[in-house]
Amino acid sequence: MNYTTTEIATIVKAQKRDYRDHIITALLTDSRSLTFPEETLFFALVTERNDGHRYIKDLYRKGVRDFVVEHSIPGEEEMDDANFIVVKDTLDALQQLAAAHRRRFQIPVIGVTGSNGKTTVKEWLYQLLQPDYNTVRSPRSYNSQIGVPLSVWQIGPKTEMAIFEAGISQPDEMVHLEEIIKPTLGLITNIGEAHQEGFQTIQQKCLEKLILLKACDCIIYDGDNELIGECVEKLCFGCREIAWSRKDRDKPLYISKITKGSDSTRIEYTYLQYHCSFTIPFVEDASIENAIHCLAVMLYFNRPPEVIAERMARLTPVAMRMEVKEGINNCLIINDSYNSDINSLTIALDFQNRRAAAKGMRRTLILSDIYQTGLPPASLYRKVADIVLHKGIERLIGIGPVISDNAYLFNLKKEFYPSTESFLAQLDPADFHNELILIKGAREFHFELISETLELKQHETILEVNLDAIVHNYNLFKSKLRPETKVICMVKAFGYGAGSYELAKTLQDRGADFLAVAVADEGAELRKAGITMPILVMNPEMSSFRTLFSYYLEPEIYSFELLKAIIAEGEKLGLAGYPVHIKIDSGMHRLGFEEKDIPRVVEILNDQTVVLARSVFSHFAGSDEPRFDEFSHQQIDTFTRCADYLQQHSKHKILRHILNTAGILRFPEYQMDMVRLGIGLYGVSPIAEPCGLETVSTLKTTILQIKSLPAGETVGYGRKGVLSRDSRIAAIPIGYADGLDRHLSNGKGCVVVNGKRAPIVGNICMDVCMIDVTDIDCQPGDRVEIFGEQLPVDEIAETLGTIPYEILTSVSTRVKRIYYRE
Repeated sequence: MNYTTTEIATIVKAQKRDYRDHIITALLTDSRSLTFPEETLFFALVTERNDGHRYIKDLYRKGVRDFVVEHSIPGEEEMDDANFIVVKDTLDALQQLAAAHRRRFQIPVIGVTGSNGKTTVKEWLYQLLQPDYNTVRSPRSYNSQIGVPLSVWQIGPKTEMAIFEAGISQPDEMVHLEEIIKPTLGLITNIGEAHQEGFQTIQQKCLEKLILLKACDCIIYDGDNELIGECVEKLCFGCREIAWSRKDRDKPLYISKITKGSDSTRIEYTYLQYHCSFTIPFVEDASIENAIHCLAVMLYFNRPPEVIAERMARLTPVAMRMEVKEGINNCLIINDSYNSDINSLTIALDFQNRRAAAKGMRRTLILSDIYQTGLPPASLYRKVADIVLHKGIERLIGIGPVISDNAYLFNLKKEFYPSTESFLAQLDPADFHNELILIKGAREFHFELISETLELKQHETILEVNLDAIVHNYNLFKSKLRPETKVICMVKAFGYGAGSYELAKTLQDRGADFLAVAVADEGAELRKAGITMPILVMNPEMSSFRTLFSYYLEPEIYSFELLKAIIAEGEKLGLAGYPVHIKIDSGMHRLGFEEKDIPRVVEILNDQTVVLARSVFSHFAGSDEPRFDEFSHQQIDTFTRCADYLQQHSKHKILRHILNTAGILRFPEYQMDMVRLGIGLYGVSPIAEPCGLETVSTLKTTILQIKSLPAGETVGYGRKGVLSRDSRIAAIPIGYADGLDRHLSNGKGCVVVNGKRAPIVGNICMDVCMIDVTDIDCQPGDRVEIFGEQLPVDEIAETLGTIPYEILTSVSTRVKRIYYRE
């Protein structure tokens, strides 16, 4: 359904003015995601970290002519053919427009909320219901104050059902999402500790989430969950309920028996006196709970038991990861092969776009047939062709009979195959070189086979890096700071072992203020990869000045020798006002100017024009330990005196920063102008108290071989691993050359296999080590976690008598990194 500019201005209660009416089909909040400029309405959202008004001129140059703004911008008069829809709050206007759009449709709308499982339930419901309804759903995890309006905008004249998830992190947020979604059927999965920091109690959070369900015809929830049940009763919804139970036979939906097999689960249930069952291809408790929620929805829509059973048996995992992997012949692979629809295609192409531009790679798309759009094939693939063209795809490989029939619509280098099998049969690896390949396909095409074929084959040890966890941890620390406080994100030492480029790109997209690296070469590599934000070099060397200047890297200055040398080199190049960061030694006694040196520093700075002090900072010696608090406060006092003196003798503002991760948590009153976020960004808390961080890096490998050995046998070099019982010993392809510390040998360390801990047996070798799996049900090929969610790095560090930093940064560069987004 299309809107005119004037209609939208009326809906969002904009200032009255005459508009040049354009047809609007696309809403845009991220300037990097532009596809069809002539049909786009851009909302200039204003956040703590960014202001969308700054991107208007660039979007205008790209063809956008409709903007929702909060105020005028410089140069507006030069854009006399543009519409500026002026409102008090652009986010509120976006939500008003989405709410008005939703009111135009009288269709079933399922609203899903809860702490965990929302996305899985939403995707499974889509799998279960799409054969019966032309359905739209939230793309990926578009469940926020911005994501929900963009999701609801997808509803069109041919839509027969919609499924949207809603997530919140603060009180008073759900009321806005409820007004936009207006679900007819509401479902709450569960209530946990995720995003708890915005709420005083878990009851408060539960009540806030239940606001989504207030006007539903029916609500679905776990009737055995006392917290949810009490909150539902307190709110007095007065609508139909399907409160399923495993304990109470009187509940409308009673789960009478759950039987787990090796790779599937049989669920028996009673509904309205009918006894039925179904089987799902999962055994995890969370999957069972999610399936029961979906069962309740299917029963609400009167799906027959045999249909439910048939579709439940075909449920597939929700692979919510968009993985970036190294490919053959200097290619990179973006594997997004868990669904294929217009909206998720656009999101994936944007993800690809940002990485291709940075690395200078050719953009290739491998795309399957797209299902369940409600559009005639010619109309659908004409739209796909337009999107592909606008997103800069240079090579298209279409797989499937329908996209092949519409090949004539694509005006670029292209090839088409009727099936995945036919493509793989003709695939020549030499045909792919220096390409960023997006693999995007519907599940039934099994594009994971393509991904596996194009991946660079290395040994089976990988480091998985969760980019969403980086974002979560960054946002968590941001929530503890004043809005105006800037953040330096430490990505030195190859991003604490996780890989600096992908992390830097993610942090740049999130609006971080600075990155910090150890040496100039690290910063230069980031610049070559397309990182444009300020980069601070913590340990510049005299020999690196040309690199610093060539890539506009900002050095830490810690000595008179370094200060004088960089000024002399800058004078040769005719530089002026080059930013540097003055390091104060306030008590750690590693690097930096002492307090007595500051007058001389000021004298040198004021006697030249080559460099300019952009910031002044210092390092704590023991901010993570309360026993050093008195000394930490002495450091703060020393630093403050030095910073005050520098500022008093400077004509420009000098930023101050002393807080590291521990300092942010323990001394937030001293956040000053800026803080440095290091180990906490990577999911490791430097203090004893839990603070809600998420695990970023998971080191995994696989079992190569399992041997049954009798008691008394020895395992490994030096015959150090003496078996005290008949044992099953597994060999895994990771050793000290990969970063597995040899001091974990002979039972001091362990790994996790299928949820259980397996001690290391014998001495760790260079490329292999052995583990005892006698008490674990496992086989060759099973995954092994070296560290991660199940075995935290700080626990390993404690075992070794070291710090988590060493564990993370010791992972060898020969270990393949895989980056993913949820």
